[in-house]
Amino acid sequence: MDSYTFFNWGLLLLTFALLIYLGYLSSKLMKKNDESGFLVAGRSLGAFVGAGTIVATGFSGWGFMGSPGVTYEFGAIEVLGNFFFAPAMVIAVLYFASFLQRKAAGMGSNTIPEYIAQSHGGGTMGRVVQGVAALITITLLLVFLTSQIKAVGLLGASWLGIDLDQSATLMVGVIIIYTMLGGLAAVAWTDTVMVCGMALAAVIIIVQMLSSVDLSHWEAALNAADPELLNPTSGKHYGDSRGTVFLVLPYAFLFTAVLPFMAVRFLAFKPEVKLHKVGVYVAILGALLSLIPIVGLYVRMQVPDLADPDNAMPVYLERFMHPAIQGIITLFIIFAMKSTANSLLHTVASATSHDLRLALFKDGAANSRRALFVNRAAVLVLGVVALLMMLYAPPFMLSWLGILGTGTLLASLIGPVFISTFWQGTAWGALIAMLVGFFTSGYMMLFADVGWLVGPLTGCAVSSACYVGVSLLTQHRKVGRATAQF
Repeated sequence: MDSYTFFNWGLLLLTFALLIYLGYLSSKLMKKNDESGFLVAGRSLGAFVGAGTIVATGFSGWGFMGSPGVTYEFGAIEVLGNFFFAPAMVIAVLYFASFLQRKAAGMGSNTIPEYIAQSHGGGTMGRVVQGVAALITITLLLVFLTSQIKAVGLLGASWLGIDLDQSATLMVGVIIIYTMLGGLAAVAWTDTVMVCGMALAAVIIIVQMLSSVDLSHWEAALNAADPELLNPTSGKHYGDSRGTVFLVLPYAFLFTAVLPFMAVRFLAFKPEVKLHKVGVYVAILGALLSLIPIVGLYVRMQVPDLADPDNAMPVYLERFMHPAIQGIITLFIIFAMKSTANSLLHTVASATSHDLRLALFKDGAANSRRALFVNRAAVLVLGVVALLMMLYAPPFMLSWLGILGTGTLLASLIGPVFISTFWQGTAWGALIAMLVGFFTSGYMMLFADVGWLVGPLTGCAVSSACYVGVSLLTQHRKVGRATAQF
């Protein structure tokens, strides 16, 4: 082991100790017979911690590893697409978070599937809706979690000089420990520490690139390699038209507002938190992290024959950074990927241990003394399952797999989570919309060559129409039965 590898191991172990300690501190929010400490951090998140966990979770692994790889492959259009995430997150915080926060707190909702069930009437049909929402969430977020584990494993392996399998196991093991200890509070607090490191890494990376190459030479080299890199004639992976990249803005807004591992942060804010302050913090952090994909263009100029685009970031760090700085930045990037992985793991564990329990058992809430044990056990089991999925999955591109999971989940939940904020549908409308969105987006992502965003957004449109249409039909039947009885 050389001196720099030893230095990297020392950094990693110190930060692991810090993350586990934060998990221990956050475990004090856990109260007997009250799951809200684990599920929504006891509704205790302030403005900076809330903003930090939103940005860290939204950008993280795909932003630092997947997005530079996509930029290397397809060019600057990915940089533009990535930029839309910051304003989309700000819009979601300013114009959606307060509604969801108030309504969920009033009903006592601790997860997004539970919010869907309670806002659509509860009862037996509500349990069905909650169970289906939980199953869809578990299935699709496990897919996304698989991509995050591969991302953190790839980077950790090259950084520590170990195999991918060993690296992934090490990283997942630590995530499991602190998430089991502190639930969403541990996830949010560790995310906030991580996002500060991520922002610093972004600044260092941009300074290094701009100070090491002449911009006109950079432009000429990219144009010589492929004119499409800087001046695309199509939307590349987003769709046939160049304008399809602008679909990222509504997609990113819905990503923040609807997806359970993002939207659950809104449920966890303190009631008195000032959301405009959250928006300012989100804007600053998001703007810095939006610059990261430029690494792909830099590596495309310097290393034009890279076999695997997903290695753009590791190759950049290895070849163009001093080993000591490389170690620190790699640690920050590992932070980035962990911040999404821990959020996904917490969400699928909550859907399994809380939502499925309430859906399957009428007296599920009565077993609250054992609920925290079940919550923590679900983190352990699902963390191991996701690791095994990564180890045995066929080759895949990180960003594509991430959009398959999140885009299809977005198409499934847009009606009962987002449309219901300004037009309340029925439980039947929510159920049919979730199923239609799931199959429409999933089919288009897997079998139709329409681009990465067209499939999920088409699924969103079809699912929303079903939510409204089926709700109108079932509302009419309900009114008809009530009139007949009268």
